[in-house]
Amino acid sequence: MAIKDYIRERFFPHMWCPGCGHGIVLNGMLHAIEKLGMSKNEIVMVSGIGCSSRISGYVDFHSLHTIHGRALAFATGVKLGLPELNVIVPMGDGDALAIGGNHFIHAARRNIDITAIVMNNRVYGMTGGQFSPLSGYGTKATTAPMGNIDHGFDIAELAMAAGASFVARTTTYHAKQISDIIRKAILHEGFSVVEVLTQCPTYFGRKNKLGDAGEMMEWYKDYTTPIGSKAKQANDDLIERGIFVQKDIPEYCEEYDKIIEHAMKGN
Repeated sequence: MAIKDYIRERFFPHMWCPGCGHGIVLNGMLHAIEKLGMSKNEIVMVSGIGCSSRISGYVDFHSLHTIHGRALAFATGVKLGLPELNVIVPMGDGDALAIGGNHFIHAARRNIDITAIVMNNRVYGMTGGQFSPLSGYGTKATTAPMGNIDHGFDIAELAMAAGASFVARTTTYHAKQISDIIRKAILHEGFSVVEVLTQCPTYFGRKNKLGDAGEMMEWYKDYTTPIGSKAKQANDDLIERGIFVQKDIPEYCEEYDKIIEHAMKGN
């Protein structure tokens, strides 16, 4: 199928602000799905609330636009009920790790076969630019005009500590890598977390004087580096990108099926 066959053209043009990185993520995801040769009926897109969650309305898959922070809970139900489907969950950093934090760590702990794409723009963009759990110490937001005193999560470290069997990070500057990593995440059998550092020039960029969208993307080029690079050894402040972990461990739905089979035999 062609890329255009995967989208609901009647909902375009999209509602994202000029310069928002979420469209780059959508593009990368669609290219990954196209390369896999998947049909629309094989995919369920589950989203919560936020700028990132609009993706579920733009794609012509089975889709659920649910409530804030609970997308992974709905997705877990879908996957348990219809394990043959590929379940993809696009989330923002606040959606995934503030109100949705417990769902995130338990989905990782269970290792259920869901692909979670976390678009980390370090801000609540849809509701006015409030700081999120990923904003970081010292950054400014509409709810932190004198600077945020909360320290941010590291999504990759949190996901690995919680038990996710596939964890990766990339940025909107590295558009081709987005597609490659999401393709591998979908193919992986288990809970996959893909963090994409994405720009919000409207709120985070403006409040923190980071320039326009292009300048914010240049920052990703300059301040990220491949995992284990010599540049990282020389400068520990650089953010690593790539695949942190990819391991085979028992998948939740398959283990659950074994319990059902065992119970049906009356053992």
